[in-house]
Amino acid sequence: MKIRTKLTLLFSLVTASILLLFASVIYYSAKQNRNTEFYSLLKKEAITKANLFFDAKVPSQTLQQIYHNNTKTINEVEVAIYNSSFHLLYHDAVDIDFVKETPAMINDIYKKGEIKFYQGDWQVIGLLYKFENKNYVITAAAYDQFGYNELSTLLKNTCIIFIISIIFIFIAGYYFSKKAFEPVKEITDRMNEISASHLNLRLEANPNKDELSDLTVTFNQMLTRLEKSFEAQKHFVSNISHELRTPLAAMIAELELSVNKNKTSEEYKIILQNSLSDAKKITKLSNSLLDFAKASYDPSEIAYKPVRIDEILLDACQQVQQANPGYKTNLLFGNDFLHDNQILVNGNEYLLKVAFVNLLENGCKFSEDHLCQVSISFFCNTIQIEFADLGIGISQEDIPHIFTPFYRGKNKEFTYGNGIGLSLTKKIILLHSGTVTISNNLHKGTTFTLQLPHL
Repeated sequence: MKIRTKLTLLFSLVTASILLLFASVIYYSAKQNRNTEFYSLLKKEAITKANLFFDAKVPSQTLQQIYHNNTKTINEVEVAIYNSSFHLLYHDAVDIDFVKETPAMINDIYKKGEIKFYQGDWQVIGLLYKFENKNYVITAAAYDQFGYNELSTLLKNTCIIFIISIIFIFIAGYYFSKKAFEPVKEITDRMNEISASHLNLRLEANPNKDELSDLTVTFNQMLTRLEKSFEAQKHFVSNISHELRTPLAAMIAELELSVNKNKTSEEYKIILQNSLSDAKKITKLSNSLLDFAKASYDPSEIAYKPVRIDEILLDACQQVQQANPGYKTNLLFGNDFLHDNQILVNGNEYLLKVAFVNLLENGCKFSEDHLCQVSISFFCNTIQIEFADLGIGISQEDIPHIFTPFYRGKNKEFTYGNGIGLSLTKKIILLHSGTVTISNNLHKGTTFTLQLPHL
């Protein structure tokens, strides 16, 4: 069931319940008022007839004649008068005698002064009447034909109005819910047009600044993020293909030459060395891509624990020097830490080592002396690590793009690289709630400064 139909039914049900409650209260109030007013009328009729009988001394035959004449046109009140000895003094219609008075009833009236009850559909009232210091009992009974007709008419009209109102409310609710959900339908139709090949399409924002407008803006923002993600993915796949194709093509060419032509042992050795070099490039690229994928995980899926930053730096220096015997690193402490927590970071040891290795290798390979100077300083809330070299530096045009994956600046001619290291490093540092800044002096060196929060 559609939300529009659900809302219409719910609105109709709630409104119907409210109308039914009001109708019930009105009908019940009318019924109680009829009951109270008719008892009041019975009492007045009983007292009036008693006054005619006792005060005016109107003969019983005259009163009875009036009663019988009135019963032909209206529902006349049947009145009976008894003395304290249960002796009947007067009765409008002894032959009818609708109310069968008993000594117990008379005594009850004497005790209470007034009683009211129903006998069938007839209402009966019994009351105590004083005349010349004597007590008499009067009973009066009648059927309220007019009152019941009015109640029946009220009930009938109420039911008709209730049914008509519910039909009208349902139609009106359906119409207004349809109008209210028209923007949703427009959004749905527009969303159906958006696909992976049409991510540039956007929903039209409602200028009213309502909830649907907020939803539209949020959805458009999500589309923008998805579009950027798709573009980045396409760019990423294109770059990977290019980076892998170059060393693979070189390896294939070298091997084809060695197969098709006879070579000397020295020439074969050179071909194998070149192929080995290309294979190492592919391996390094694969490892970088794997690390890049790990750094792109949801932070909640990465295992963090307290680690010593100096130990990770030492391991990274040893790893760089073992992989590249010509590279040199120098680790310095700018100041002493006051307590152990200042050197501890809540982080992932593997990822941090990858970030440090990338910066160390960058500093070494772009310097003529292949030396990267690392200094670590401790502050109140952070640890600051600087990776400085005296290399060729970075051009001002390249600085805004150095953290972009696969971006390689003008220094690509100086040495081989795949353009993943710095972007991977920044991702890792951001995962650890840190920052990366760069200070650069072309042809004089570059310094990368990391700041990480300690425990």
